[in-house]
Formats: sequence, structure tokens, C-alpha cells
Amino acid sequence: MAKKIAYLGPPGTFTEEAALKYDPAAELVPFYSIPAVAAAVDTGLAEEGVVAIENSLEGSVTDTLDLLIHESKLRIRCELTLPIEHHLLVKPGTEAVNAEVIFSHPQALAQCRRFLERCFPKAQMAAALSTTAAVEQMMSSSIPAAAIGTERAAELYGAQVVARNIQDRSPNVTRFVVLAPDDHPPTGRDKTSLCFSFDEDRPGLLFGVLKEIADCNINLAKVESRPTKESLGRYIFLVDLVGHRQDPTISQVLEKIRARTSMVKVFGSYPRCDVAP
Repeated sequence: MAKKIAYLGPPGTFTEEAALKYDPAAELVPFYSIPAVAAAVDTGLAEEGVVAIENSLEGSVTDTLDLLIHESKLRIRCELTLPIEHHLLVKPGTEAVNAEVIFSHPQALAQCRRFLERCFPKAQMAAALSTTAAVEQMMSSSIPAAAIGTERAAELYGAQVVARNIQDRSPNVTRFVVLAPDDHPPTGRDKTSLCFSFDEDRPGLLFGVLKEIADCNINLAKVESRPTKESLGRYIFLVDLVGHRQDPTISQVLEKIRARTSMVKVFGSYPRCDVAP
């Protein structure tokens, strides 16, 4: 029986493309939000879920980070990257220059900001749940409209591609993660993602944690922060470490981080997907 993989749908999204890249033989099950994808895996509707976590132009996908930090006990089992090419789509017979509204996912709108500001300065930007949902909304719009979506979405809904590769910069790459109840066994080329926070605010707290990582000669692949959602000025820090949590050095530094912080949550260890510069 084919593995069931949940993804941010409907069919035609970049996440569907990433899920197919991850496991072409899987049965793909579309859901309409990132929390819904996680809930499907949590409840057994799917064995794994694919969601976007980071884009090379717009940075982290906050819905995915907040899900991992606050809402889900799922682990990251794998990561993969996908080149992103955004196209401008219209209903056949519609002149793109007449579009009064442009539909797309907020990430896609942000990644094409300069194109939209230059070519459609008077058009209204309308957020959709996905790039495919945007095409569906555009096709049913009663006013002249366009959408930013994929070529597959254009084929699925009968839309016309009028401009290709409209993203602000190329290459435009999105990193996706596979969520599952358990993370991946060690492979020798791994990454560990985690978050931590402090219950006080004084100089040197973050430096102390980063120094522990550096003193163990561990490569810090990424560091960023998110609000705790508890009070203004309080943050949760997220880091990616090169290595597996079962590696002696990574295991040792995790214990040192726990000793210096009030909360540590390991999102998982998984095979590293290196992106060429």
C-alpha cells in the first residue's frame, strides 16, 4: 500500500511538486492550511506531511515555525529544496493589463513584489490559501483579474500563462520539510533543528549558548528568532546545527544548552540537503 503524504493543496501547488519529488509513489492528500497538514499526520490521516519552511527571497515561513514551536509534537524527518518559478495567469480572453485584482499566496505576492509594483501599481493584491486556490479564485472572479501560480495550475484550471518567471530574483528556492511522528536515523550527513528560550533577560545569555556550540566545533547552519507570543520583547531562538542529535558532540552540546536555557525543543535530526550557491 502506498504511503499517504499530506501537503498544502489543492493539486498544482509548489508543495505538491515537492511532495512528488520526495516520494513519487506516495498517495498525496491535499489540505488547505499548514496546521491542517500537521493535524492529518498527528491523527493518522497521513503518515507524513510536506510543508514549506523557508524561501531564499522572503525568509522563513512563519506558519510552519509557529506550528513547530507551539502547536505540534511532530518531528522533521527530511528536508528538500525546490526551484520556484512564478507565472502570471489570466482567464483566456482577458487582457492582463486590465486586471483590477491579483490573487496569490502571500509568499508568492511578496516574492514578486517589484514586478507587481511596476506593472500593476493600481491593482489590488488579494491573498489566497495557496497559489492553486488563487488560480481558482481568479477564474471565477466577476472582475478582470490575474493570479500568480504554477504552470500545472494553469493546466488544471484552463488558465492562460501571460508572463513567466516574474519573481523578483532568480534563483528563487524554497526549502520544504517532511513532518512525521519520528525523525530520521543518522546518515552521516545530517542537520538538527531546535529552539530555545530564556526565563530572564540579561546580557550574554544568547552569547553563552552560541559559545557552547562554537566551543564544541559545531557548525551553526542557521539562527533566527520568533516572538514568544507571551509578552513584547521576549523571543524564542531557533538554530540549525550540522550533525545528528545522536552524535556524541551534538548530544553533549544539547545538554549544555538545556543547562543554560529555560526551554529547549528539538524539532528533529534529518539528512541535510545542501544547496549549491
